[in-house]
Amino acid sequence: MEIIDNTKQEIEKIYIIQPILRTDYKALAAEAESLIESAGALCAGVSFIEVREINPATFIGSGNLEKLCGRLSGLPVTVLFNGDLSPSQTLNISAALDGRKVIDRTTLILDIFARNAKTSEGKLQVELAQLKYLYPRLKGKGEALSRLGGGIGTRGPGETKLETDRRRIRARIVALENRLSDLKQRRQLVQERREKQALRTISLIGYTNTGKSTLLNLLTDAGVYAEDRLFATLDTTTRKLIVDGSEFLLTDTVGFLRELPHSLISAFHSTLESALQCDLALIVCDARGDHEMQLATTLETLRELGGEVPYLIVMNKSEELTSFDGYPKESIFISAKYGIGIEALKNAILRFFGSGWAEVLLRVPYAWMAAYSPLKKYADELQFNYLEDAVLIKARIRKTQLHRFQPFMEQH
Repeated sequence: MEIIDNTKQEIEKIYIIQPILRTDYKALAAEAESLIESAGALCAGVSFIEVREINPATFIGSGNLEKLCGRLSGLPVTVLFNGDLSPSQTLNISAALDGRKVIDRTTLILDIFARNAKTSEGKLQVELAQLKYLYPRLKGKGEALSRLGGGIGTRGPGETKLETDRRRIRARIVALENRLSDLKQRRQLVQERREKQALRTISLIGYTNTGKSTLLNLLTDAGVYAEDRLFATLDTTTRKLIVDGSEFLLTDTVGFLRELPHSLISAFHSTLESALQCDLALIVCDARGDHEMQLATTLETLRELGGEVPYLIVMNKSEELTSFDGYPKESIFISAKYGIGIEALKNAILRFFGSGWAEVLLRVPYAWMAAYSPLKKYADELQFNYLEDAVLIKARIRKTQLHRFQPFMEQH
């Protein structure tokens, strides 16, 4: 009787279908290769397919699929469509490719998040994102799901959960949302305590794999996990930063990505929102890469999250640059890996906080004192002048908090 050794799991091989829909399709394919590596799989090749008109049934059309089927004949690969597919398109493409497993870009990213989430909250957020993405895809898909087998797309909630009825999955979604809501309330209490203590906060944000965690480690000796791959770090980490005797709280956040799946943005919204409730953001870009795209993606994601926060642009991995043309003029060039430019970054932080305050005159009617009282923690009240119907308060307020005092500010 032959004994089969199942202890060594074969590495999954992924073949990329890259539709040509825009000019940056080669960069998108290269990014997909990096995502595949982050998922612990191997890239088996790429097919660039021009799409003149999107086919509702298969996206790329039956003719393209027929050619692709011949190209993949005999190859044990999973097919990645580097875009978003509807459930029916996924099934139709799989059927046209002799029943191969087909995943889309969102499935791949969700799988990476499932691999890399370490904290209990991170795991809850990832499971919620996966279930919300898969929930509308379950109806009538039991057979297809049962044929998925192992590998990418089956981590996280798992095959067993996917084959349960929709009502149980919906109940699980509600339970996860309630647990994450409780965690959000706790985080808000921590945030309020920091504001009350007037702790100045800085967040590291930006595209994935630009070196945010490495920079956090360099500035604070945090010792957090950092690796040169996409989404190596998911969990938000906060450490104390001291610059020339001034104390700050520095927070590292999950990286962004072009067209980050909405299910992920929704699931991670509360933690990202918490990180963006800062006095200053450091937008970290890779100076060697497509820094314009990285900066644009980060700013777009911030707008989607409703984050309006002052920021400094930090160009990391700049140790080999010989020219600084073509970068935003206000960029600070550093190398977190080699410690280059860190003093310039620290000086820029100190300059920002030194000029980040404004002296204003507030007019607070006595009838509005109850509304004004909660805002006092954000202001240094310097002088009072009591009038018949109101009190004039000369105060020093962080510019990032001025919007809170708008109803009371005297116009000059």
